[in-house]
Amino acid sequence: MFDIIPSIWLINGKCVRLKRGDFATQEVISNNPLEIAKAFEDHGVRWLHLVDLDGARRGEPKNYHILEAISGYTDLIVDFTGGISTDGDVLKAFEFGAKTITAASVAASYPERFAQWLVSYGREKIILAADTNPVDLKIKTRGWLKKTEIDLFDHIEFFYERGLKYLKVSDVTRDGVMEGPNFDLYKKIVGKFPKIHLAASGGVRSIDDFKRLKDMGVTAVVFGRAYYENLISLADLDKFMAENV
Repeated sequence: MFDIIPSIWLINGKCVRLKRGDFATQEVISNNPLEIAKAFEDHGVRWLHLVDLDGARRGEPKNYHILEAISGYTDLIVDFTGGISTDGDVLKAFEFGAKTITAASVAASYPERFAQWLVSYGREKIILAADTNPVDLKIKTRGWLKKTEIDLFDHIEFFYERGLKYLKVSDVTRDGVMEGPNFDLYKKIVGKFPKIHLAASGGVRSIDDFKRLKDMGVTAVVFGRAYYENLISLADLDKFMAENV
């Protein structure tokens, strides 16, 4: 199955959008993230990627109340991310309704801790976010504000050998600018790690991008701005899901 996963990015409890992860470009889309989530659910969407940008910047989640509201008033499978760095953060996310969590910074800074999460909570519930600039393929963390010297493929390999099943990769230069996904990068990842479930994120501009990613072996797509700017409609999602069950 190919999963289409809309994203809601949160700052101060509001739904926002950014370009290339730059907080200076933030625009408020809605004061009611729950309303947006319900619209997706009403059109057959199963998953939601909920991004706590306040948490990503501060190193600990801040928008649990939005997670709780969406989890409590919809049946969406909510994947929560943003600042999760301790076992307490993970447990609290699950307590407030997340079905899975995605982590990036902790995996780069404390790889053994993240590897232990795969064992402690199960590889079905822990997703690695590996975000990079294709110029150097180095991992970026803390809401993409911090660059590391960790190579993308070495990073994935380390956790792949320790049981990683679910991976989300973003080309940060394409996020929020709708110039198309980095197909070459995703093709290389699928070729090197054929058993991994890869979600592509960044640059999606149309349903045709969904189809191309699916055909190349990517198993999910995370999108946001294209929907919020009406390049992808709820009717488009209906049609794609009807044709790709």
